[in-house]
Amino acid sequence: MGKFWLGTFFLLTISFGFAQKPTGFKGKIIDAKTQKPLENVVVTIANTQSMQFTTNDGVFSFYAVPPGKQLLLLKSQGFKDVILPVVVAQDKMLDLSTIPMEDNQISEQQTGVITLLESDLSDDNSGSESTSGLLQSSRDAFQQASAFNWGQARFRIRGLDSQYATTMINGVTMNKLYDGRPQWGDWGGLNNVVRNQEFTVGSFPSDYAFGGILGTQEINTRASIYRPGSTLSFSGTNTNYDWRMVGTYASGMNNNGWAFVISAGTRWATEAYFEGTNYKALAGFISIEKKINDQNFLNFSGFYTPNSRAKNSPNTAEVTELTNERYNSYWGWQDGKKRNARIKTIEEPILMLNHFWTNGDDSTLNSSLTYQFGKITNSNIDYQNANSPDPTYYKKMPSYYSSMYAKDNGEFSGEFTPDYENAEKNKESFLANNQIDWNSLYYANQSPVLDSNGRITVYAPDKSSYVLYEDHTDDKTITATSTFNTQINDNLFLTAGGFYRQLKSHNYQQLKDLLGGLYFEDIDVFYDGNQAQSDLNHPDRRVVEGDIYGYNFNYVANELNFFTNFKFTYDKVDFYLGQNFVSTNYQREGLYQNGIYPTNSFGKSEKVRFENFGFKGGILFKISGRQQVNFNGAYLSKAPTIRNTFPNARLNNSVVSGLQSENISSLDASYFYRTPKWQTRLTLFYAKIENVTQTSFFYAEGIFDDGAGYANTDAFVSQTLTHLDKKNLGTEFSFQYQLSPTWMTNFSAFYGEFTFDSNPNVIITNDAQATPENPNPVFDFGTSSLKNYHQAGMPQQALALGIEYRDPKYWWIGANINYLAKTFIDVSPISRTATFYKNPASGFNFPEVTEERAKELLKQEEFEPIILLNISGGKSWKIRGKNVGLFATVNNVLDLMYKTGGYEQARNANFRQLNQDVSSGTPNFGNKYFYGYGRTYFVNLYLNL
Repeated sequence: MGKFWLGTFFLLTISFGFAQKPTGFKGKIIDAKTQKPLENVVVTIANTQSMQFTTNDGVFSFYAVPPGKQLLLLKSQGFKDVILPVVVAQDKMLDLSTIPMEDNQISEQQTGVITLLESDLSDDNSGSESTSGLLQSSRDAFQQASAFNWGQARFRIRGLDSQYATTMINGVTMNKLYDGRPQWGDWGGLNNVVRNQEFTVGSFPSDYAFGGILGTQEINTRASIYRPGSTLSFSGTNTNYDWRMVGTYASGMNNNGWAFVISAGTRWATEAYFEGTNYKALAGFISIEKKINDQNFLNFSGFYTPNSRAKNSPNTAEVTELTNERYNSYWGWQDGKKRNARIKTIEEPILMLNHFWTNGDDSTLNSSLTYQFGKITNSNIDYQNANSPDPTYYKKMPSYYSSMYAKDNGEFSGEFTPDYENAEKNKESFLANNQIDWNSLYYANQSPVLDSNGRITVYAPDKSSYVLYEDHTDDKTITATSTFNTQINDNLFLTAGGFYRQLKSHNYQQLKDLLGGLYFEDIDVFYDGNQAQSDLNHPDRRVVEGDIYGYNFNYVANELNFFTNFKFTYDKVDFYLGQNFVSTNYQREGLYQNGIYPTNSFGKSEKVRFENFGFKGGILFKISGRQQVNFNGAYLSKAPTIRNTFPNARLNNSVVSGLQSENISSLDASYFYRTPKWQTRLTLFYAKIENVTQTSFFYAEGIFDDGAGYANTDAFVSQTLTHLDKKNLGTEFSFQYQLSPTWMTNFSAFYGEFTFDSNPNVIITNDAQATPENPNPVFDFGTSSLKNYHQAGMPQQALALGIEYRDPKYWWIGANINYLAKTFIDVSPISRTATFYKNPASGFNFPEVTEERAKELLKQEEFEPIILLNISGGKSWKIRGKNVGLFATVNNVLDLMYKTGGYEQARNANFRQLNQDVSSGTPNFGNKYFYGYGRTYFVNLYLNL
């Protein structure tokens, strides 16, 4: 009898167990246009680790979900995020039925409108761009405002340069060893295939790298993740190119385990927004993936995006007043066409092989081998024993005569003696000839041939006084990377990885065009004898087109990087800890024995080594399903870049004396509030970067005694700042509210204080002072009083207010208005040293120096605030089963002309010269400025097949 009752109880228990209903929900996600199921949509329950990908039927289901209110988050590339409130009842399985996801037309728009201003682009042969990182936008409203509204004015997230972010493709770091910045042009024009991206902001941990204090951007080009189908697009704009055509095809993973993606495009402009700026670019991409089995996948990705663009000049206020904000001094007419002397060309293919391993549950391993090679060139005009071909050369401007002072060799400043007659002649001459005169350069390279009567019959080619050359950077980089992710238990996730990369960079000057001449002398005409020789091993060379001359050297660099990130997740709190170690070494190898530096130019330099560590951590408090508070902190050291290690690399092997690694610390705190209709974020941040080293080059007058009682030397010098500290602090705020199913508004605000936090040491290298007795002419100018000056070239205050209407019939329109302020000019450090006040002829301060006048002269210029109104809209149709879309944007609708950046000319390097120049009312060496675009448009027509 006992066994009977025990058996009955057992059966009832099982029956009751089977009768229990699961607690959770399920649904099916479809494309709102095509009504087809969407595969691989990321479905997450907010503030939990519960996450799924939809099946090939678009289905998902969650079981054992705690009863109550939950927020369901849906994400898929190319679609708008969906936040769906769900009420889970005990012992009930809620069927959410079909959930449509709409195309993210804003995302489609953004892939086309990202542009880099001329002033954003690094034209110092660095090979990479200086634009702040994370240009592509994440889902955050503040990030979108930063990239697509404020980016027009060179806004930088948290005031940080892109070298403090990590940009990756398939887990491979793309930041250059030369200056730490990514070369955006290496994948320019491939917007359709580099849109699969993941972001972290600040020091928040990434699944791919330790990252920088600005964040991490991971671009994924695995062939299997792209939506199958074809896309064709045609665009028109009036920014840095006129037209663009792009075609992309993705196969999806077929039954044989193969997937591939191909994309090709072109962009071009006969003349872009600024005068004389032609543009041409091609772009090609291929990705092939093979599924070996359920655990192993191989993927090959290849990029090739050759492009060239003509540059535009920064101009003084005098030049702009005589011309306009679009004026560009770098071009001139030749044979009825505009020819620009300064062309930047990028041709750097990337070949990448990745192996992906997964155990299907909680572990993945991504290993890669990458090879990048090619060249970056920058052209310019070189000349010997001839006048400058620059139409804005200071002696050709009216101010050269209207700012003239008589000079004596005594202690007094001299008399103001403007020559208005010659100033007017210069003005008339400039207005009549304000572009490069290419014909005159050709004539200068030819000699007249006389007949028997002494008459000129023809001009024959002769030694060139003017030539066109290119600065070359030919890089070869090999990178091996491996990253492992695993879930150790229910609460602990580990990311560990490392990479090794080696760079060999060949840097040289190549003669491009003799401009009608026969040859060019490989000498420096400012020197005599052996000092004039570019290469003592091959003296008195006559170079022709295609020859290397001037300078010729290699960089060799190696980097070894290891990191770990531990993430701990619990119901009410998450936290993380990260560590990394980086070993770096650099070496310069001179291929020329320069005549100025015969003992310190040929052969290999010392090998410069750095070992650096980094630590970071953070904690997230989950107050409720709607509210979170997050704290992050990081401390790390960072090796100086190659650029800032060798201050005079073109001519010698010298290394910056006392070179140190940067010390970087960062803190931020954020509050998040999110509901289906309302999303907001408030962030406070602080960052300090210590021991920064910076190298720059410029012409300077009056800082060295010429030996004749008055320093009036005109020297091209290199300036190195050491022990420079930077402090960045501020707040970010974003608010987004869904007013109705069709209306949405957003507001973003930013306030920052980006200043220098130390008085750095200034070292000047003046090649003109090199002698056999002083083979290394380095001069210590002491400290520069830069502390509390503002970092330059970016707004430090910004506001954005936008509204958007989305019609159920698949058209939309939006507008936003933006206010940007507190942008400052880049100051001259040498003008803030004690040497600025001294007469180099006597060594004593100028007698006319006063504290009040010095403060006035050295006050940092602040640009006027600007207001930018932008309007955008679009419409999509379904025609014979195909999706066709059209969208357009008009930026800066009010056509406001504004300055995006600029710098003080350091040529007037002492108090007397600067005071006289400014006091004249028409300064000859005024500040130079970059300007933003006026009213611009972008129109894109696309077809999804």
